Amino acid sequence: MSEVEEELQYRVENGVGWITLNRPEAGNSITPAVRDRMIELLNGASASFDARAVVIGAAGERHFCTGADLRADRPPVARPEGVPERTVGEPARMMRTGFQRLISSILDCEKPVLCALNGTAAGGGAQIALASDLIVAADSARIIQVFVRRGLIPDGGATYLLPRRVGLQKAKEMVFFGDDLSAEDAASLGLVNKVVPAADLEATVKEWAERLAGGPTKAIGFAKRLLNRSLDVDRATLLDEEGLLVELTSGTHDSGEGVASFVERRPPEFKGW
Repeated sequence: MSEVEEELQYRVENGVGWITLNRPEAGNSITPAVRDRMIELLNGASASFDARAVVIGAAGERHFCTGADLRADRPPVARPEGVPERTVGEPARMMRTGFQRLISSILDCEKPVLCALNGTAAGGGAQIALASDLIVAADSARIIQVFVRRGLIPDGGATYLLPRRVGLQKAKEMVFFGDDLSAEDAASLGLVNKVVPAADLEATVKEWAERLAGGPTKAIGFAKRLLNRSLDVDRATLLDEEGLLVELTSGTHDSGEGVASFVERRPPEFKGW
């Protein structure tokens, strides 16, 4: 097993792809190699017939993810003589091809993505949680927009995700003060779907994920796409897309099975296509 496969573990069980950050000694921070592997796994899940739901979780009890590992080695960029170590546009490019790409891979994954929030999600780790479709949190978990404590502005899509999750005023409060948000408070804001005792987190996430994995995968994926798009486009555009996706969904095997099971008064057996 390679180092990155040890630091980012992946398995598929009962239709669920489990992505586990495994760097508890480093706050489950994400190196460039781990980030790229996460993107690869999430993109791969979209095309997978085996993984019909995805869970992002983490080892340990203290941290879910503290964002990018700023101490990780990054290969130097070859520069002609006289070129400074940092030029205009380079940091923005790093963000665009780095953590922003990771967040987009969660949002764009065609399968539902659940976050098993076991501990503190800070910095980019908070954005991984926010980008997930559903969040089940341990009662000890926290979400922190920590950037202001470092004199920085949020990155990783925080200013896109937060207002859409909690409203503009609450988003400003979280960003401006950088205070810890407890799991219970996050749930009261609708930011977290369910809070459970830490000992029950894995079982609860497993139950939800396997329920999703047994559902009509294409219908759930298309619904995810429409719901995410609804926050960005006008009504006419969304209704046009809705019509097209309803048409596509009605041609799936699972749509036919859903109708047949209703007529025959039996539970449906969805296949995922």
